[in-house]
Amino acid sequence: MAKKNEEVNKSEEIRQLLRANPKAGAKEALTNLAQRGISVSENLFYYIKGQLKGRKSAKKKAQKAVTKVAEATGAVRSDALATVLKIKALATELGGMKKLKALVDVLCE
Repeated sequence: MAKKNEEVNKSEEIRQLLRANPKAGAKEALTNLAQRGISVSENLFYYIKGQLKGRKSAKKKAQKAVTKVAEATGAVRSDALATVLKIKALATELGGMKKLKALVDVLCE
């Protein structure tokens, strides 16, 4: 039978700490975790914090793209989102965004 891992998930502890206090610095976070008996390196803290920040920036970029499409087409924002999703589905059907872009480039000539 597989051995159960009884250890604490350090990455999840860091995520929970950052959710509770997003502006926490490494020293403060490491001190807080050490008081709870969890030893974490500064590198792991910054890595997890960077991953969380990357997810947020990806969401912001997607929101900006949808807003830009909505402004360009004069459509309501929810319509623009539906359009983006349809285009993404079409790209998947054609074999990827590169092939869809190549087809659009050919049509533009």
